[in-house]
Amino acid sequence: MSAPTGRPDDRPEASPTESPATRTGKSGGARAVPAAMRSTGPDAAATAPQDPTDRTAPAAGSEGRPLLVRTRAELARARAVLEGPVAVVMTMGALHEGHAGLVRAARGRGRSVVATVFVNPLQFGESLDLESYPRDLEGDLALLGREGVDVVFAPAVEEVYPGGPPQVRVAAGPLGEVLEGASRPGHFDGVLTVVTKLLHLTRPDVVLFGQKDAQQLLLVRRMVADLSFDVEVVAAPTAREDDGLARSSRNARLDADGRARAAVLSRALRRGEERAAEGAAAVRAAAAAALAEEPGADVDYLALVDPDDLAEVPEDHRGPALLAVAARVGAVRLIDNAPVVLGPRDGGAAEAPAGGAVGRR
Repeated sequence: MSAPTGRPDDRPEASPTESPATRTGKSGGARAVPAAMRSTGPDAAATAPQDPTDRTAPAAGSEGRPLLVRTRAELARARAVLEGPVAVVMTMGALHEGHAGLVRAARGRGRSVVATVFVNPLQFGESLDLESYPRDLEGDLALLGREGVDVVFAPAVEEVYPGGPPQVRVAAGPLGEVLEGASRPGHFDGVLTVVTKLLHLTRPDVVLFGQKDAQQLLLVRRMVADLSFDVEVVAAPTAREDDGLARSSRNARLDADGRARAAVLSRALRRGEERAAEGAAAVRAAAAAALAEEPGADVDYLALVDPDDLAEVPEDHRGPALLAVAARVGAVRLIDNAPVVLGPRDGGAAEAPAGGAVGRR
């Protein structure tokens, strides 16, 4: 697998309108850069471009460019001088506005923000899926710079797994064997293994994940609790397109027809949510009927589960549940979910818990 490429020292000249001692992100004002991350003297930007802790050269224009590091040693040096608390957003690149929302949430939780960009081969069951996964490091850096990220760690596979595929991995256990885990055996073992490595390397105070990958979020939270990681795990709401489709890097692989068909996933969730006050059977029936209206979506699963253990909820269940769906549209596999509250609430209809209802955005 070829990892994303880019040159850590290929940075533009400093903007004449921005002091080298500050960086400006779209989500906030100018922020002081720690002294240890600055070069001094009039020729500092030109004379020390190889130093991975040199933050003197923002990108062209008024927005900053994050420091790009490619090795664990470079990351350690950059991490050592970041002001805490440090928030981390882990990604596989091909970033979109959903990731931008994650970064903005991270900016609100940390004084410094680190983003990782790494396409993890351990979590791909099909080599074709791995090879076709979209990669755009320059575009990623532009988005992350716009949102005020301080450091981007974009390692090669050999940097993360220097001895080849690791012999010891984190096992997801029973929670990783249902839903996505049933369709993609071993997937979550690969996810938790790389998350563990990246937590060790980035040493965050808080790490953020999107609610769209609800099973992954649950597993990371359980791993952090079960293995006593000293980090807070925060969920960010699912970002959606105007027609409700959950934003995903995989959406870029949909053609126009597939893009239109893919909207059925969020439509099915919305139909299910609308029937939540009537109970589990009504939710399942409404969501299934919506999916049946779109023959171009090959449904993998539609499940209404307990959000804590992912077991299917019984028909008489009252309270929180998670409605989850996975389907292939052409060659692209998509997932989505919506938290619901089953049964009537005080005052009438059920309300969705934190996480947000599915609808047109």
